[in-house]
Amino acid sequence: MNQSYISEDAWKIVETGFNPDRVKASESIFSIGNGAMGQRANFEEHYSGPSFQGSYIGGIYYPDKTKVGWWKNGYPDYFAKVINAPNWIGIDITVDQIPLDLFTSKKILQFTRVLDMKTGLYSRSYELEMPNGIQLKASVKRFLSMKEGESGAIEYNIELLSEKASFDISPYLNGKIKNEDSNWDDPFWNHLEAEVNDQSAFLLSKTLKTEFHVCSFMHAELSLNGNPLGDPCKNFNNENKLGFTTAINLSKGDQLTITKYGGYVTSLHHDEHQLKSVAKQKISSSLEKGFQSLYDDHSDCWSQIWALSDIVIGGDLNAQQGIRFNIFQLNQTYTGRDDRLNIGPKGFTGEKYGGSAYWDTEAYCLPFYMTTKGPEVAKNLLKYRFNQLPKAIENAEKLGFNGGAALFPMVTMNGEECHNEWEITFEEIHRNGAIAYAIYNYENFTNDTSYIPEKGLEVLIAISRFWSQRVNFSNQKNKYVILGVTGPNEYENNVDSNWYTNYIARWTLKYTINQIHKGKTQWPEQLQNTTKKTNLKEEEIDRWLEITEKMYLPFDAKHNVYLQQDGFLDKEMMTVDQLDDDQRPINQNWSWDRILRSPFIKQADTLQGFYFFEDDFTHQELEDHYNFYKPFTLHESSLSPCIHSILAVRLDKMKEAYELYLRTSRLDLDDYNIEVEEGLHITSMAGTWMSVVNGFVGLKIKEGMLSLKPKLPQHWNSLSLKINYRGAVLTIHHENNDSTFQWSGEKPLDLLLNDHPITVNSSKKLNPTL
Repeated sequence: MNQSYISEDAWKIVETGFNPDRVKASESIFSIGNGAMGQRANFEEHYSGPSFQGSYIGGIYYPDKTKVGWWKNGYPDYFAKVINAPNWIGIDITVDQIPLDLFTSKKILQFTRVLDMKTGLYSRSYELEMPNGIQLKASVKRFLSMKEGESGAIEYNIELLSEKASFDISPYLNGKIKNEDSNWDDPFWNHLEAEVNDQSAFLLSKTLKTEFHVCSFMHAELSLNGNPLGDPCKNFNNENKLGFTTAINLSKGDQLTITKYGGYVTSLHHDEHQLKSVAKQKISSSLEKGFQSLYDDHSDCWSQIWALSDIVIGGDLNAQQGIRFNIFQLNQTYTGRDDRLNIGPKGFTGEKYGGSAYWDTEAYCLPFYMTTKGPEVAKNLLKYRFNQLPKAIENAEKLGFNGGAALFPMVTMNGEECHNEWEITFEEIHRNGAIAYAIYNYENFTNDTSYIPEKGLEVLIAISRFWSQRVNFSNQKNKYVILGVTGPNEYENNVDSNWYTNYIARWTLKYTINQIHKGKTQWPEQLQNTTKKTNLKEEEIDRWLEITEKMYLPFDAKHNVYLQQDGFLDKEMMTVDQLDDDQRPINQNWSWDRILRSPFIKQADTLQGFYFFEDDFTHQELEDHYNFYKPFTLHESSLSPCIHSILAVRLDKMKEAYELYLRTSRLDLDDYNIEVEEGLHITSMAGTWMSVVNGFVGLKIKEGMLSLKPKLPQHWNSLSLKINYRGAVLTIHHENNDSTFQWSGEKPLDLLLNDHPITVNSSKKLNPTL
């Protein structure tokens, strides 16, 4: 843990006291979003101290030209960047001609900011003395409407504590923005038209290269002591910073309120020629409803979200705050309404990693959305990949594969690979396996047998063709091997026969073959259509079968474990407990050469396979592998602690499981990796949910039945949650080693509790004794 300034609270994230060194971290932690857009928690008023300004729009990106020292064939032409959008939240305030600025204030007497996760409201309050001696206090509320999608609102209240002062209030739009992580400092936006009138402002822009059209808009109204101000205002447009200024004199005790509405409308959803008209309609609608009514609608949406996705932990406030923070951020990032969108690693909280989709979506995020929002939202995530299958085939062709083989991108916005690190782009091919596994996971959990014959089989065939061409036969081993890869552990590059990659490739081939056999009897017409469309031949299937029978899986008899890759035991087997604290994280302190020669594991690699395919192994094999790899695992990837936590529960290592849960759930709140100011780890937050649901609740599908094995850490008195399962909701409460269930379905639900079959009847609570 590296910071502890966030107060413990079950439903709120609270920061008390102003510290400029914490501003960038808090801008990440207090970020807000609504699935369509998001903002870092930047101050509305001017701030001259260190800050990471960020406002982002879902689906809007720029193809930033790849920047590498040595170009290699097959490199993507660009790295897709989430674009920093025009800022609509800004309000410049001067008091007796001195800018209101917390960084330059003479004294800050009080400062608090709060993120109310229950209602999706971000608020601040402060009291300060300015350099000119003027004292005032302020309270600010802001939200991005979960109901309206394209709109948000701000209510900024100022009370003068000094005798009198003159104020200039300037709400504005600002198109003079840039990305923190631009490769070449290219401009990403071309601003086409600016307009200010009637206390509204509109900025029409389009992205360079991708040509997305966006209208950023805002409208602001001022009132004094509850009475609307009718004073004249002066419009301005200074190089795409546009708005209006109102001058007003305040006396002690006067309260000035600035209510501001704003947002974005884009060509993703509207005719590009009608954007300004749509923006004006958005403003009119906001004015008609007013701040409070808009907020009430927004809060109601959050009530509906929490009704199904909340997890209640009894007796551990730290753990409770952690899981709710993770669930809140996941729901802010992706709503499932638009199958063109996905879940970026930083969501709307930062720019690092670029892109909109990694393998994190299939391996970590899909179970959360499938279980808390339902099958249609999960299916949209699968359709996202299906719709990009032609691009995945192009990606494979660029690397020399053919015949309809597909390599899905490591990072993408539109299906085209856009990651420009060679060890990722060319080598981290296990992502293909995660996409295949997600198809299996979806059908296995939902029992929706329609997706594979309609779309999924086509994806599976294309991925299997890739694996078939990517392996080569080793005469020395008399086995098929996969050379030159990077597994989930990115502290290893260009290794041969990574166990996880080999295993999931073999599993994919087996699963695809099984689905083809299933199709012959259960959906022969759809199978015939797919095989005709893909030109699938029996000879291909025969080769896939041969590969599954002869795939090499590196194993060490002495330690009785599968090896992460060939040569792993050739390293100097230094363990994590031998590292000095000042060397952590090693990716910030060691050369990459030193990291690659070490045995240290950034995230679960072999154990990722044991998590996915646990039923393929005995309990003893799981324990042997967990105990072998644990001493080398640093958990310096946000995706690591959750997997280890789940497996630790399986092994009854409850103390370890709890500690790892806290690490994943409070990764950003406590800034374990000393990087939260860059943005939150959104996709790993789904792993936090997994560590509770798949770990402490023990949720699995076993032989077609829902299986639960609840087991709580000693710090927890109880655990309650809901599962959206096959069209109905199962409510689970576990306390004092007893489980209580309530089922909303019309028909009784048969499930396994600690491997014993029970039946839960509709609308009746069941407290089975086992």
